[in-house]
Amino acid sequence: MLIKICGIMSSEMALVAERAGADLIGFVFAPSSRQLAPERAAEIAGVLSPATKKVGVFVNESREEIERIAAIVGLDYVQLHGDESMEFAESLSLPVIKAFTIGEVSDEELANYPADYFLLDSPGTTYRGGSGIPFDWGQVSSRKFDREKFILAGGLTADNVTEAIEVARPAGVDVSSGVETAGEKDADKIEDFVARVRG
Repeated sequence: MLIKICGIMSSEMALVAERAGADLIGFVFAPSSRQLAPERAAEIAGVLSPATKKVGVFVNESREEIERIAAIVGLDYVQLHGDESMEFAESLSLPVIKAFTIGEVSDEELANYPADYFLLDSPGTTYRGGSGIPFDWGQVSSRKFDREKFILAGGLTADNVTEAIEVARPAGVDVSSGVETAGEKDADKIEDFVARVRG
């Protein structure tokens, strides 16, 4: 089970996530309360082991800017959270994680979009991306798509992630606000979340 901790903003929390057993660390380069400058993300990425994969989150960004930031930070994956076309995804030099909003994407699109993984999330509120509110995981059970490429997101916490995995059967889980206290990453919550998934 892949575990992605997204919205990391400090070296300290990046190391907490890595030591807890997270596989992927997400840096947000789109408008968000967790948006980072590429140079800051590069500093944080520099403390991590090469085994911990670095993901950059972008929303309707130009290919040139994505490639520029990826080179500065040393990204392993590009996560597209906007209206990026299949052709756009194919033009990128790095593996792609494509985020979709549950209820707004067809099984055909999930089958054909050129991505290494796709992420199903709750509808956003202020920003593109999740609202931090879980969706009905039962919506996923009747869908026909490649579970090996499916990452579940949207309002996951240590308290609900076990049930979410049982119902939705994803290949991975993605969490951001669910491991925060007062808008800041919380070491205890990160460790608890990873332990529940691994358990």
